[in-house]
Amino acid sequence: MSKDEIFEQVVKILTPYVKNQEALDSVSMSTHILDELKVNSARLVDVVLEFEDAFDIEIADEDVDSVETVGNAVELIASKLG
Repeated sequence: MSKDEIFEQVVKILTPYVKNQEALDSVSMSTHILDELKVNSARLVDVVLEFEDAFDIEIADEDVDSVETVGNAVELIASKLG
């Protein structure tokens, strides 16, 4: 799976949790999930669970802490799929 495909899937998974539609419309690898997309930090757990299901991977709690941007999520998922 290419990083572009992972990016598209990550954005699709994040979409229902996004409170800032304008930021979502111009989402990029550098878009900050909590600050720019306004995803509630409590909902981040749900997002991670969806990542795990969608990509059939396991994400450790300490890995979750390193995910701040959409790009971080893409890189983490790509490394797990590696």
